[in-house]
Amino acid sequence: MKRIVITGLGAITPIGNDAQSFWANLLAGKSGAGRLTLFDPRGMPYDMACEVKNFDPQDYMDRKMARRIARTTQFSIAASKQALTDSGFVITPENGGDVGVLMATGGGGINEIEYATEVMVEKGWRSVGPFVVPSAMANAVSCLVSMETGAKGPVMTSTAACASGHYSMLEAYHFLQRDEAELIVAGGSESTFSMLTFAAFGNMGPLSKRTDDPATACRPFSVDRDGFVSGEGAVAVTMETEEHAKARGAHIYAEVLGGALTGDGYHITAPDPSGDGAVRAISRCLKHSGLTNRDVDLILAHGTGTVLNDQVESLAIRRAFGAEGARMPKVTSIKSMLGHALGAAGAQSALAAVRALETGIVPPTINYTPDPELGVDIVGNVAQKLDPQIALVEAFGFGGQNVVVAFKRWEG
Repeated sequence: MKRIVITGLGAITPIGNDAQSFWANLLAGKSGAGRLTLFDPRGMPYDMACEVKNFDPQDYMDRKMARRIARTTQFSIAASKQALTDSGFVITPENGGDVGVLMATGGGGINEIEYATEVMVEKGWRSVGPFVVPSAMANAVSCLVSMETGAKGPVMTSTAACASGHYSMLEAYHFLQRDEAELIVAGGSESTFSMLTFAAFGNMGPLSKRTDDPATACRPFSVDRDGFVSGEGAVAVTMETEEHAKARGAHIYAEVLGGALTGDGYHITAPDPSGDGAVRAISRCLKHSGLTNRDVDLILAHGTGTVLNDQVESLAIRRAFGAEGARMPKVTSIKSMLGHALGAAGAQSALAAVRALETGIVPPTINYTPDPELGVDIVGNVAQKLDPQIALVEAFGFGGQNVVVAFKRWEG
């Protein structure tokens, strides 16, 4: 088996528009939550979100391109270009055919359909712009990165709901193992802030109702948790084989050991209360990565802050790591600061895991008050120097799609 490594990082997030500021603000426990500004909630009770701030798409593409594509795709292009720059790899006509793009999304440009529908209802069908479909289609988050960068290897968009961004990294790992590319840009991007999505989530019930203080609303694994805060953003990484990275003198952040994808087969939105799918994802990830449940130091949890999700995820962790001879890893959820960015969420957690392994410091779960019934060891409220060697990242999506990937500190 080839060793697969991460060599470049890019991030557009509610707490920083590059990987460095994102990481610094995670460690500082900074919340990205605030009042909605991207649309008028028009009296809805759900008027808070973790929005990306001070983002100018023209820093990464020309004005015409920026106007024709969804915000989700703008984020994807920006984070991907950052990751490529950070990696030091330059795509040329000669090597472009060996560079892949596996960016992912949950909703794609769903907002573009809503906006276009409003215009059509008001002004008639002739008012609908010609770029609505290519702007709304989910695969734009990968295809436009390919067009903007010259990457002409395998181009694919994973759509696995809230597990999308993390699944793309697992797929990139497999592509590289099969020699289908020399370098792959992988990650996730999402921006689904609109009346339609907020109304749907609000009526479904998972959103936090603590709108009086957005910064403290999301409380993963806390005894007083009551739901998630919607988030947006993108994270991209460059992945390649150790041999390829070393041959070009690249900086290596961490190693990807392997992972697993399982299905609950239970419910379209709710997790299986037994945690069976999540347990199998963890167990298979450990097996495929050559690890045991005694090797894991840290889990970057899905940790949405809903009562049921955190309960089931905690149960799954106890089942996977609570056997005799095992040890309970530390657990943290950065959604407490970023909100739930759906298809980008797993990629955000992966970037945090990579930096935690590199620096030895683990970002906190803010707004945390222990829930003794959960029985997991949470890194609460303040970042901790824990020096982890192995980290798992968990992402669980609507429809029961469970993705767990293992990362290892790079020591050459």
